[in-house]
Amino acid sequence: MKIAGIDEAGKGPVIGPMCVAGVAIDEERVHLIKACGVKDSKKLTPRRRTLLDEKIREIADGVFVFEVSAQQIDELRTIKTMNEIVVICNARVLEHLRPEHAFLDAADVNEARFGRNVQKECKLAVAVTSRHRADDTYPIVAAASIIAKVARDRAIDALQSEIGKIGSGYPSDPVTIRFLKGWYRENGSLPDCVRHSWKTARNVIASAAQRTL
Repeated sequence: MKIAGIDEAGKGPVIGPMCVAGVAIDEERVHLIKACGVKDSKKLTPRRRTLLDEKIREIADGVFVFEVSAQQIDELRTIKTMNEIVVICNARVLEHLRPEHAFLDAADVNEARFGRNVQKECKLAVAVTSRHRADDTYPIVAAASIIAKVARDRAIDALQSEIGKIGSGYPSDPVTIRFLKGWYRENGSLPDCVRHSWKTARNVIASAAQRTL
């Protein structure tokens, strides 16, 4: 039976894309993924993630990354919640990989509801197991989390080469906040790679407006 794991990286940042990754493999070969030493990508060093990304791609029957830009997220957020956007992305990944059973890292407080919503959105019939912190429980989801994180990191590296030091892109990162404030101060607007619908972005703009009063 063909199974797949899906996880995302970049749901919460104010800068850069969200990457939703899927890894598919025959169930009888999943032990090869586990033997690589996969785990939640956040518990691995960048170098280890990169090495595992290469190994996973060699072993897996299929790997797919669905990338959603900051602009696309802003557009979708006018009609969808972020959790609903993640549901859509999970469904698109499943449609590409076409597994018989998918293991999902639930992006909803109600893990069962998240699984049902992905099944409804998906254009093919697939059994689903949806769990919180699935990357700690299922090696196939841990593999997907690594693929997603490496894809997101590469996107951020490309942005930094283009527009300067932006940090991790997360609202909690002081480097990211300094970049946003500095860019807005110099340009009077925020770049396209920023999620303008985020409260963090709106706060930067509001703070700058107050200083000019």
